[in-house]
Amino acid sequence: MRPRFMSAVLVMVVVTPAFADNYPVSGKWGQSASSEKGAIDCKGKRIIAFNGDQRTDTAGGVPAYRNRSVTSDGSSSRVIDEFTTGQISSGRTTYTLRKVDADHIELAMQGGTTLKLQRCK
Repeated sequence: MRPRFMSAVLVMVVVTPAFADNYPVSGKWGQSASSEKGAIDCKGKRIIAFNGDQRTDTAGGVPAYRNRSVTSDGSSSRVIDEFTTGQISSGRTTYTLRKVDADHIELAMQGGTTLKLQRCK
């Protein structure tokens, strides 16, 4: 009986996906071009939230992502996320996350778009 139990445990370990890293920032960030210091009221803005190895986005075609890897280089990090939608299974996206200061970050997305975000209150 014991060998069967161990086999089941090994199968679970092999099949479970390994998500690698937490994001280099946390909390809610609202889209903003402002350079003013401090957190902003994010009501009515696009909000991207980072929580451990999960990221959510109130706009766009994919509402939730899981982090695969983060490679840091000073104030910038190369991030690879994985996502699943009704049409796409195990899709991946890569972008650069740059910490401008304590209240501002920029996401340089695939395709050349840069999102400027400011910490939410």
